[in-house]
Amino acid sequence: MEPLELSIDSASAIASVALTREGSLLAERTWKCGREQSRQLLPAIDELLTQQGETKDSVTAVFVCTGPGTYAGVRACVSIAKGLAYGLELPLVGVGRLEIQAYAFAAAGTPIAALHRAGRGRIAWAAYVADPDWRELVAPRTSEPAALAGELPASALVTGDIDSDLAAELAGARHRVVRGAATIRHAALLAELGWLRLQAGATDDPKSLVPLYLREPAIGPQK
Repeated sequence: MEPLELSIDSASAIASVALTREGSLLAERTWKCGREQSRQLLPAIDELLTQQGETKDSVTAVFVCTGPGTYAGVRACVSIAKGLAYGLELPLVGVGRLEIQAYAFAAAGTPIAALHRAGRGRIAWAAYVADPDWRELVAPRTSEPAALAGELPASALVTGDIDSDLAAELAGARHRVVRGAATIRHAALLAELGWLRLQAGATDDPKSLVPLYLREPAIGPQK
């Protein structure tokens, strides 16, 4: 059977699924899902497989974004990926959202910091570098916006889900901020990282893989 990897990400309001062979993209779909991840993901996966003339039985590995992100979104993609991997007896690889976003700029030649708003006025971020092998510099964490610029690695390229207000907050700092389409094509980037880990034997147990949230859920009515 030819390799066929399925990559799934719905950690944010942007969902993304992809099919690859040995990490090379065959097909990808990225769309705004809002809070409908649990309802939209499985139909999107089925549609992508059908378009390629494949079925779930053709899949040989599952790669999934483990967060951080919205609770419903991360839970949906991790649960679906674990169910498929367990039910079809497939290898499973989980990769963090911040690493996926940073990996879009792996060839930058500088540290890459990926970030997004994490709620309660804090910023979730992590940093990576390829020198030459891809590795984590700073593990995922949250920081206050006022302290963020001073905590990021010097001369880092800063990317991720950066809105205009956050970009303005970082303006004038010693970092280059990059926004755009390259930062939301998560499934294709996830597939590349997932394949590298699969080849290295760094797989996850479908029974024990858990999402990365970085903070406890808020209790009570949300604003």
